[in-house]
Amino acid sequence: MPNDPADSAADGSAERPRRITVRRRGPLLVEGPVEVELEDGTTVSSDRFRVALCTCRRSRRYPWCDTSHRRKG
Repeated sequence: MPNDPADSAADGSAERPRRITVRRRGPLLVEGPVEVELEDGTTVSSDRFRVALCTCRRSRRYPWCDTSHRRKG
């Protein structure tokens, strides 16, 4: 059944894949909201419409990017 309510998100919109945008020498941009499971098993979440995930591990707010990758070093 294509319009089955069980196939819709909690806000009533249809489920669709999350878009992840890869930037060279920058963060991964992910359409939110998101939950991120860290290496130690803890989970962090954001309900923002887009989040930037750090890939260089220089962020003081890891896993969220704080643009620390722009600094030389």
